Amino acid sequence: MEKLSRFYVKTREVVRRVAKGQTMTEYALILAAIAIVVYLAYKLMGNDINSLVSTINSYLTTT
Repeated sequence: MEKLSRFYVKTREVVRRVAKGQTMTEYALILAAIAIVVYLAYKLMGNDINSLVSTINSYLTTT
């Protein structure tokens, strides 16, 4: 019975370590997906964002 208990505890520890690594991988994939979306949004709206920032800058410097 003691061997079975030790086996159970070791198995549970291994499963926890694997799950923790899996979670880190999922976070990395989510972060990469967000970075791609931000980059694509910037590429698509780059000129609009630049003109908006220029307009705000000129407004702030004249007032």
